[in-house]
Amino acid sequence: MNFTLTEEQRLIQEAARDFAQNDLLPGVIERDEAQKFPTDEVRKMGELGFLGMMVDPKYGGSGLDTLSYVLVMEELSKIDASSSVIVSVNNSLVCWGLETFGTEAQKEKYLTRLATGEIIGAFCLSEPEAGSDATSQKTTAIDKGDYYLLNGTKNWITNGSSAEVYLVIAQTDKDKKHKGINALIVDKGAKGFELGPKENKLGIRGSDTHSLMFNDVKVPKENRIGEDGFGFKFAMKTLAGGRIGIAAQALGIAAGAYELALKYSKERKAFGTEISNHQAIAFKLADMHTNIEAARNLVYKAACDKDSNEDYDLSGAMAKLYASQVAMDTTIEAVQIHGGNGFVKDYHVERLMRDAKITQIYEGTSEIQKIVISRSILTD
Repeated sequence: MNFTLTEEQRLIQEAARDFAQNDLLPGVIERDEAQKFPTDEVRKMGELGFLGMMVDPKYGGSGLDTLSYVLVMEELSKIDASSSVIVSVNNSLVCWGLETFGTEAQKEKYLTRLATGEIIGAFCLSEPEAGSDATSQKTTAIDKGDYYLLNGTKNWITNGSSAEVYLVIAQTDKDKKHKGINALIVDKGAKGFELGPKENKLGIRGSDTHSLMFNDVKVPKENRIGEDGFGFKFAMKTLAGGRIGIAAQALGIAAGAYELALKYSKERKAFGTEISNHQAIAFKLADMHTNIEAARNLVYKAACDKDSNEDYDLSGAMAKLYASQVAMDTTIEAVQIHGGNGFVKDYHVERLMRDAKITQIYEGTSEIQKIVISRSILTD
């Protein structure tokens, strides 16, 4: 498959790289330490069109392809995975879900503001007892005629306190199992909607992750996405695209760590020469580069499948599974190459290593990706 970038794609990639270096890099360590949400940086990303990249321009989006989105995710993630996950959620889960399955009224009310970065959104699926098992929803949305009465708790919600719009997956009819689940649009500030404490995380500490509580929240029927019972399919289809964004994030984290390790190995001297001249280090760099290139091909393939309207469940799962492992392995080796300096914050690689771990967890753990992959290859 030919992954030669178009001129437009190269320009988008360069714009993302420049933004990451000039706007995200300064202060990234301080934001990580303070768990500070990148408010100013998110606003600038909205101005650059990074928050609604695949949305039709008539709704305020950039109208770009998935590969362009992946290129931006990769460049941002080299520097600041906390910022890139905000881009991922807003693009892959919220904007894509609304544009693909929402009504015209829902798009006019919410999508334009989300795509331009005026506001950001959150995707609310995970629960204390229903993370990867989306069929076991305890949050309920009881049909009350012209509205749903929403009750329950959602966990691990990215953009939890910063979002203005929440796509909430809830059970309406337990007897129908996955066919009794709905997807609802909930506005911030709705009566009975409460925000839980911010999670103190290992990585992506600049991203705000919260639990959300819904206590008799009235959600108008017009805020349901799709037909009654479409919620499970909505969640699965949306998450399939989300995997591509997270795979791109993992790729970027790995590539960022590799670039830092390569640069450091050419500057640091030991035993009378730069450490890159020692075979032990050179071989580490060779493995890192090879694995990253393999991950990049898988991620770009998944993006191209989506752009070509091909089935991307398999390619997306493979990309996320492999790229997240490469991110973990590469960041660990980058810390090792830096030696003692790799263990301190000023050299960035320890943060990238912490950030890498989450890519193996969210949008389905590595084990879930293997289930998706095995089901696909065994049913062909």
